[in-house]
Amino acid sequence: MTASVVPFSGKMTEDDAIVRLLEARHHDPFELLGLHSHEGDSVYRVYLPNALSVHIADGGPALTAKGAGLFIWHGDATLLPAHPVIEYTTDSGHTHRYTDPYTFLPQLSDNDMHLFGEGRHWHVYRVLGAHLHEVDSVAGVRFAVWAPGAERVSVVGQFNHWDGRVHPMRVRGGGGVWELFIPDLQADEIYKFEIRNRDSGDILLKSDPYGRCYEHRPNTAAIICAPVEYQWQDSDWLSRREHCDWQHEPMSVYEVHLGSWQLDEHGGFLNYRELAHRLVEHVTRTGFTHIELLPVTEHPLDASWGYQATGYFAPTSRYGTPDDFRYFVDYCHQHGIGVLLDWVPAHFPRDDFALANFDGTALYEHEDPRRGEHRDWGTLIYNYGRNEVRNFLVSSAMYWIEEYHIDGLRVDAVASMLYLDYSREEGDWLPNQYGGNENLEAIDFVREMNSVVQSQHKGVLMVAEESTSWPQVSRPVWLGGLGFSMKWNMGWMHDTLQYFNKDPVHRHYHHDQLTFGLLYAFTENFVLPFSHDEVVHGKSSMLYKMPGDEWQRFANLRLLYTYMYTYPGKKLLFMGSEFAQGDEWSHERALDWYVLEYPMHQGLMSLTADLNHLYRETPALYKNEFDHHGFEWIDCHDSDQSVLSYLRRDGDDVVIVLLNFTPVPRQSYRIGVPSAGAYQVILNSDSEYYGGSNVGEKDLVADQGPWMNRPASMVLNLPPLAALVIRKK
Repeated sequence: MTASVVPFSGKMTEDDAIVRLLEARHHDPFELLGLHSHEGDSVYRVYLPNALSVHIADGGPALTAKGAGLFIWHGDATLLPAHPVIEYTTDSGHTHRYTDPYTFLPQLSDNDMHLFGEGRHWHVYRVLGAHLHEVDSVAGVRFAVWAPGAERVSVVGQFNHWDGRVHPMRVRGGGGVWELFIPDLQADEIYKFEIRNRDSGDILLKSDPYGRCYEHRPNTAAIICAPVEYQWQDSDWLSRREHCDWQHEPMSVYEVHLGSWQLDEHGGFLNYRELAHRLVEHVTRTGFTHIELLPVTEHPLDASWGYQATGYFAPTSRYGTPDDFRYFVDYCHQHGIGVLLDWVPAHFPRDDFALANFDGTALYEHEDPRRGEHRDWGTLIYNYGRNEVRNFLVSSAMYWIEEYHIDGLRVDAVASMLYLDYSREEGDWLPNQYGGNENLEAIDFVREMNSVVQSQHKGVLMVAEESTSWPQVSRPVWLGGLGFSMKWNMGWMHDTLQYFNKDPVHRHYHHDQLTFGLLYAFTENFVLPFSHDEVVHGKSSMLYKMPGDEWQRFANLRLLYTYMYTYPGKKLLFMGSEFAQGDEWSHERALDWYVLEYPMHQGLMSLTADLNHLYRETPALYKNEFDHHGFEWIDCHDSDQSVLSYLRRDGDDVVIVLLNFTPVPRQSYRIGVPSAGAYQVILNSDSEYYGGSNVGEKDLVADQGPWMNRPASMVLNLPPLAALVIRKK
C-alpha cells in the first residue's frame, strides 16, 4: 500500500500555513503535514520541534530540514508507504521511531457529528474521548474533543513530553469537534488536551470531559483505558429488572459513601471489590433491597463527597479500576441487591483543569453569572439550551446504565435546575422568555433525559431529589410530567424530623406535622429519605436529633423508623443510621462500628433488620405505596395523647399500625378495626429484644361492635414512645 497524495487545499498560502503550524495556531495540520501534491510536485512534510534529523525508517529517504522542526521530502509518491514510519534523532543523541499520524483519513463519521450537533447521539461517549482504534492494520488511539472556541487543540502526554506542538488535532467542519488518530499509543498512557483559544490566544490544559479513567487525585490527567475484559454474571438480574413491576415491589435503600463506610487497617480506602463483599454481607443481614452510592463519578476534592464531579464517564480511581467497579455492581446483583448511583447534572466545579471555561469560552456553562453560577455552592450551571451540553449529560446517564449495569440514577438538586431564581436575591436572576422563573431549557433537558433512559432501559429507575411543590415530577412526560420514576419526599422528612425533635410534652401542639403529609402522599411516587444531608453540618446524628435521656433517644429513634417503614413510600436510610451512629457523619473517617458492642445500638440494628424483613414480606406495606387504596386512617385526631393509628392494605391483607409519641404508656387504649377475631402483634418497637421496656401484649382479641366507624374494636396497652404493628391471625 503506497501513500495517498492529498492536494494542497489552497485555503491559505503555503507560507501562511507553515507560519501557523510553527506558531501552534493551525486548525488543520493535515492541510500541510503528510503527503501532498502542490504545483505538480509531491511533497511530504513532518513537523518534529525537537528533531535534528529525520528519515523514513528501514532504508527510506532522508528529509531535509527547513528550520524550526519542519522537515520536507520531494519525490515520487509511490516510493512511500501509506503510513510511513519515521525515525529521528534529537539533540540528546537519542533515536526514536513512530508511525506518522498525519497520513490517516478522518475517523469520525459525518453521522456521528450530525447527531452530536443535534444533541441526539445517546452513545457519543463511544465517539468522543480516547479510544483504542485500528486503521489500515495500524493500532493506536483515536482522540476526539468538542472545543468550538479553540484555534488549535493538541493531544499532550508523557509520550510527547507534554509538548502541544507535536500532536495538533484537525477540526471537523463547523461543529467544533477535533480529532486525531495517533498510531502506536497503548492503554494506560496519561493524556490531556492543550487548547489555544481563538480570540485571546490563551493556552489551556484540560482533562478529557469524556475520559473513562483518571489518575489518582491530586493528579488530574485522563488515562487511555484498556478494552473491557470483565465478564458479567448478572444476566438473570437484568432480565428480572426489565420485567419488574417496581411500583408494587418493596424498595428499601441503604445510602452509602464508599470512602467512609469502612476503611482498611491502615486507614486507607477499601477497593471496590473489598467493599462489594463487606457491603453485601451487611446489607443482606440488615435486609435492604438496594444500595445507593453517593457520587462515584471522578472528583478532585474529597470534601465535596463526589457532588462536584469532573469525570462524568469514570468511576473514581480512589477505590480501584473501572473493572473493579463493574465487579462491585455485578456482585451486588448476584446477591439480589440493586445499585443506584447519585448523579449530578445540576452543577460542576470551577477547577481550571476541567469543564469550566473549557476552550477559553463559557462552553458548558452559561456565560452570564445570573444563569451560570450557583451562589450557594460556588459552582457553575450547565447551559441546558446547548445541544452538545445536553448530549454530554444524557450520554453520561446512558453510560452508567449500559457500561456498569447501574439500576437507577438519583438525580441531585433538581429544584436548582427547575427555577431560574433558585437561592437568588432579587435582581440576581434572569426570567425566561415569558417572564417567569421556570428554567425552560432545564425542563426540556430533564424530560428528554428521562424519556431516553426509560425508553431504552426498561426497569431502570430515575429518582429526583426535588424539594419544592413542582407538580408531576414523577409523572410521565406525555402527561405533562417531568418523567422521573420517583421523587424524594423532602416535605415529609422535614416535618417528621421537626416533630420528633420536640420534647414529647409539646408534641400534641404539632400533631398536624404528622398528618399533613397524607394530604399529598399520593400526588407523586415518593421515597421517604433520611439521607446524608440530615446528619452533617451541625444537624446532629439521627440519634442525637431525638430528645430526652439515652433511653428516650433510642425509643424515639425506634419509633421514627417504624413510622417510616409503615408509612406509604419507598424507604431510604443513610449508613450508620441503622445502628444509631452517635457522632455526625464525617467523610474523613469510618463509621463508629465499635458502638455495636453496646446493647442499645445492637437493638436498634436488630429493629432495622426486622423492619426491612417485615416490609419486604408484607404486601400490605409495599403493594400500594403510591395509591390511596393502600392507606386508611383509623384515628388521626388523637392529638391530646399524641397517638396515631392507621391501616395499610392490599385488598384483604391488612396490617394495623399504632404509634405512641409520648413516654407515657397508654393503658386500655381502644381502636376500631376491620373485623372481630384474634389478632397478633407482629412487631413491637418497645420489645426488650430491641432495648425497649417490653410493654404491650403479644395476642389481642377484637370484639364485634362499631367503634370509630369500624365494625369491631379492640382494647390494648400502648407502650411508651413506641409503635405496634398488628395483623389478624
